[in-house]
Amino acid sequence: MTLRLAHHVSVTTTEDGAVLLDERTGRYWQLNQTGSEVLRTLLDGGDQEDAARLLAERGGADRATVASDVADVVAHLCSAGLAVRR
Repeated sequence: MTLRLAHHVSVTTTEDGAVLLDERTGRYWQLNQTGSEVLRTLLDGGDQEDAARLLAERGGADRATVASDVADVVAHLCSAGLAVRR
């Protein structure tokens, strides 16, 4: 499963991660570096497993824990209407 941003959302990379703007509501959403890497991996055509593998390898973390965290990030982005699964 890959992800795309909703049509009304723009993203800007920052020094600490990324900021998403919901242009319908004017609300900003901040992602830390890890959340930003998850989003970038998915927007670039990778899936959740790709994002989890990348983060687990970089951080030396347990892959199952990282996979759960990646799923949480995706769920939050989708439930907030910022991203759409494809």
